[in-house]
Amino acid sequence: MQALELEKLPRHLAIIMDGNGRWAQERMLSRILGHKKGVETVRTIVEESSLLGIQYLTLFAFSSENWLRPKSEVRSLMALLKKYIAMETPRMMRNNIRFNVIGNPDELPDDITKALQTAMAKTSGNSGMLLTLALSYGSRQEILRAVANLAVDMVAGRVSKEDLTDDLFSGYLYTGGLPEPDFLIRTSGEMRISNFLLWQLAYTELYFTQVNWPDFDKGHFYDALRNFQARERRYGLTSDQLRKGE
Repeated sequence: MQALELEKLPRHLAIIMDGNGRWAQERMLSRILGHKKGVETVRTIVEESSLLGIQYLTLFAFSSENWLRPKSEVRSLMALLKKYIAMETPRMMRNNIRFNVIGNPDELPDDITKALQTAMAKTSGNSGMLLTLALSYGSRQEILRAVANLAVDMVAGRVSKEDLTDDLFSGYLYTGGLPEPDFLIRTSGEMRISNFLLWQLAYTELYFTQVNWPDFDKGHFYDALRNFQARERRYGLTSDQLRKGE
């Protein structure tokens, strides 16, 4: 088996963690048991990413559309999220991981918001990998929010039309200050990005696997990373241009 080249790992890895419910249904279990099993995979992938030296890991944990799911499932997911944060904050401290959240915090329950803020504050001094959870997140909503805030600044004279660049606009997104993802993994066989990081994924390498998230183990993770390392990222250039350094 080909070894990973540590110098060729993605700087920023994003993951759409899909298939918890499907995993549970295949075993005639409740969906929440699938989500609980998925949390174990989160722990594995976070720790492996940190050990490998990946600098940024962003996980799509709960979308803005997920609020439309049955209320009982949403309540269970929020309870599971709160428990996860409480259990994993000490582990993040031990592994020097910083914690971050993107999305619309106004839609989250107050106790969840408080737990997230506490975890971010406790880990803010860590210097290792930045773990970002996308919660109550939708990329179209993110872009509209960015446009609205940019318009306010332009009307106030803080920004002019001539100032507008990709980098400036990116600073108005939830992910402002973060590098764009190099690699996106989506589990469970769906081949779409589902309103996740639409602006940020413009040049991201995409990887889709049939494996459901609860079954996505270290071996599957390393297979995905090897796939990334075999790719040539051209950013619109030709292979010859890259070889010649043009």
